[in-house]
Amino acid sequence: MLAARPYRDRFRRALGVGRGQRLVLLNSTWSPQSLLGDGTGEEAGGEGGGGDDTLPALLPRLASELPADEYRIAAVLHPNIWHGHGPGQIRAWLDRARRAGLALIDPLEDWRQALLAADVVIGDHGSVTYYAAALGTPVLLGAAPLDSLDPDAPIADFIRTTPGLDARAPLRGQLDALIESHVPQPGPMRFTSSVPGEAAVRLRRAFYELMDAPEPPGPALLLPLPLPDPEPAFRTAPLYVLTRCLAGPEVVVTRYADPAREPAGAGDAHLAVHEDTRDPGQLDLADVVFRDGASDDPRFGPPGRWAAEVLERHAHSALAAYVTGPSSCIVRTRGGALLRLTGGPEADADPAVYASAVHAWLAAGRTLAALVADGLTVRTGTTAHPVLVTAEADGSAAGGTRQRSSPTPADRSRSSAHAGDADTPRAGRRSPRTGS
Repeated sequence: MLAARPYRDRFRRALGVGRGQRLVLLNSTWSPQSLLGDGTGEEAGGEGGGGDDTLPALLPRLASELPADEYRIAAVLHPNIWHGHGPGQIRAWLDRARRAGLALIDPLEDWRQALLAADVVIGDHGSVTYYAAALGTPVLLGAAPLDSLDPDAPIADFIRTTPGLDARAPLRGQLDALIESHVPQPGPMRFTSSVPGEAAVRLRRAFYELMDAPEPPGPALLLPLPLPDPEPAFRTAPLYVLTRCLAGPEVVVTRYADPAREPAGAGDAHLAVHEDTRDPGQLDLADVVFRDGASDDPRFGPPGRWAAEVLERHAHSALAAYVTGPSSCIVRTRGGALLRLTGGPEADADPAVYASAVHAWLAAGRTLAALVADGLTVRTGTTAHPVLVTAEADGSAAGGTRQRSSPTPADRSRSSAHAGDADTPRAGRRSPRTGS
């Protein structure tokens, strides 16, 4: 892990952590007193029975309190948890969290890369949590059983001195305060290795001495940690979206995945729902319906045609968005305008965020002509994402030539239709329902 530190940004990108995002990594060892507990509980509001295991109860709160575009949530579970309960059961217990964007990390191959990528770890008395502290990563203990530990062991001292999670207090404030005030503890690094960076040399020498065999003359080399397979955040749970249109072409967007209650915050609210949501009824309430896929996927047809079919099928929706890649999407408004949204060089957000920003812009009565002429800056947290907005002919969304960028009188007419449409959301018009 120490040797792989220079590649931290690559690991973060592979795990779908964007610019300006913080990766919150949850880690549980194998024990009834661990963060996951005995595994008999279900997530709050999930399918099945009850239970008070810390991790399943914590996940819906994280989704409710942490803006989806400012935080990425991942979990590393001890291999024995997967073996003892089976992959199907684990995925069933965490299904709701996965639909809200949780990444489940391979406990054998990718846990070290995730640990290096993390901004903060919520853990327990397991070794992975201790390794996080040894790397200098902020740690918050969600479970801290001292009675099962040798009081003189280094891990016991670590448990006694590491801050614990306050389940009754807001989570975001605890995480942010810990990250911003963190000072690494020297103990975990010292007790993990007294000679950091020399393990390969010293261990090989010790092994060959034990075998009473001559040590190879070449250098002792490490196998580099491989890059994990790309795992972008994939959310099919309904998204509660708060937006604020600022002066100039700038829209602030804050999204919450499947929140247990309406998040506090200023701005107009709307509901954005992935077409593959588990609850089709949410599509009938959605202001924005979106999906992602290749622009030439024959199952959905050209993005422009798909968007037209969605708006015809869901009479309440004001905008449909087809995400065609990591930085682009095609959107159609209720008024009939077809737009291509393309993130600029500094943009690093889910393109569905850009679609929600366009919806907010038009719902506020601003013009399509201004969007096309000036582009858009979408702000998530402290990060600004410049977006190019291009008017498209229906044929261009199917692979034809792009329409000229300058707006036509018809474009202006469609913009006005969107802004004045009876189904267009207004501030305080209603609160989006959530649940998956």
